[in-house]
Amino acid sequence: MPATPAWPPRSAPRLFVDQPLEKDMQITLDGPAAHYLLKVMRLGEGAMLTLFDDHTGDYPATIIGADKRRCTVTIGDRLRAREEVPDIWLCAAPIKRQRFDWVAEKACELGVRRFIPVGTARAVVDKVKEDRMRAHMIEAAEQCERNALPQLADFTSLGAMLAEWPGERHLFFCDERGGSSFRGALRAHDGPAAILIGPEGGFTDEENAMIRDLPQAVPVSLGPRILRADTAAVAAVSLWMAGRGDWS
Repeated sequence: MPATPAWPPRSAPRLFVDQPLEKDMQITLDGPAAHYLLKVMRLGEGAMLTLFDDHTGDYPATIIGADKRRCTVTIGDRLRAREEVPDIWLCAAPIKRQRFDWVAEKACELGVRRFIPVGTARAVVDKVKEDRMRAHMIEAAEQCERNALPQLADFTSLGAMLAEWPGERHLFFCDERGGSSFRGALRAHDGPAAILIGPEGGFTDEENAMIRDLPQAVPVSLGPRILRADTAAVAAVSLWMAGRGDWS
């Protein structure tokens, strides 16, 4: 008796939909999603794909109707629940657009739970486009088979963020002026955590002092070499994932 092939096949397109899914639902896809399925992938009725919703998990879907600009799909049995993610936040000062989009993309791939854009005195960017950043996170999740997106917080100033900082959450402050070994700090500080990355020009003296005054702040070093802000963000999250996250 021949083996039953996996369904949907691993080659099937995988897309995010911004609504909770459940078995036997019928939903209509339009806009970029429909264009990708119908024009780029050239799929039609009967074609299979995978959908995820950032709420309940991954589901197989079958196209049951299509025209030039939209398609209707029916949802099958859930393939897997929404994945658990470690309790780590990434707080980062905005940098040039493409590089900050890259940081958001990598934060999703690495499993960051919450991403907070933080305004600082020396940041060359004073605003961010949340829709574009979220689009980069979604694309990363689609390609990497993730089904949990980071929560993207509103842009906030450094002072406002520190004033409302939760008492139980450590803030690993990547300080180019020097700090303790990050690996050693991870061994000494368990529990909910966040990583703070400054702008390309670094924090001012006043900002540095304000951060260090926070009881939950833990100044850490990323080694003997100065890193660009985007490199520092990925390096720090990777170190945390290896020491306290789900890489072990």
